Amino acid sequence: MVGIVIASHGDFADGIKMSGSMIFGEQKDVQSVTLQPSMGPDDLKAKLEKAVSALEDQEQVLFLVDLWGGTPFNQVNGLFEAHKDKWAIVAGLNLPMLIEAYASRMSMNSAHEIAAHIIETAKEGVKVRPESLQPKEAKAAPKQQAVSGGKPGKMKYVLARIDSRLLHGQVATAWSKSVAPTRIIVVSDNVAKDDLRKQLIMQAAPVGIHAHVIPIDQMIKIAKDDKHFGGERALLLFETPQDVKRAIDGGVPLETVNVGSMAHSVGKVQPNKVLAFGQDDIDTFKAMEKEGIKFDVRKVPTDSGDNLDNILKKAQDELNKN
Repeated sequence: MVGIVIASHGDFADGIKMSGSMIFGEQKDVQSVTLQPSMGPDDLKAKLEKAVSALEDQEQVLFLVDLWGGTPFNQVNGLFEAHKDKWAIVAGLNLPMLIEAYASRMSMNSAHEIAAHIIETAKEGVKVRPESLQPKEAKAAPKQQAVSGGKPGKMKYVLARIDSRLLHGQVATAWSKSVAPTRIIVVSDNVAKDDLRKQLIMQAAPVGIHAHVIPIDQMIKIAKDDKHFGGERALLLFETPQDVKRAIDGGVPLETVNVGSMAHSVGKVQPNKVLAFGQDDIDTFKAMEKEGIKFDVRKVPTDSGDNLDNILKKAQDELNKN
């Protein structure tokens, strides 16, 4: 796997590394190096050399630095000269760039290949509102072509996920890269009635992927007559297990449901950091299990899956104590 070294002025490198982990999960072979006010160029060079030596693969190294021409870049560039046939440097670091680099390591084996690939994503991550301020050439940029679509056949459900946050960073980056949907569909009666939330969700869609918000009954109708969606790859997002069960009972052909995040509220218990349950939630999951539905409990694709039955048992025990 290509090793990554993040270098910056101040604590930016440490902070963006933590942000990347929150969205894409903890990553191996990633080092952050910061230039502090008390340090000189030689001190920074020593820290960079130490970071590279900590990588499992020191032959393929990608450096992501904050500013072209700054001290971190200059010191990285000095090390790079002896390895330019295998190493690569990309300046202008932002979070979309870092996440794309993480995703690219799953399928790309050279630092040069990843460096060339992530530049466009970094540029696309710079947007402005009101949209009238966006440069014309950026607004006119063509959408990526769908993975497939437009041919007769059935729609493929590449992921169904329960996530109270719906379309956010982990979905827009990690999961979208992993399952390659052509459409992200938020299935929720509540959100379908909320024009502001609908607008924000559609704006959060990754480039080249269509986002929709529809009521549950509409999703059921589409599932029963999806001949016009042949080749489409749908990622479905639900706020609650109750919405998922209603969709499945209505005919949406889901076999496995990813459980990513369920927000805490009054009357619920929280057996782990990201999942909170009330009695109705527990009963709904158990009912779906009896119907043969399988559950994949992961925040991001790189996480190892948790056992839902164990989590439900812990939640039930906590509810019984209250």
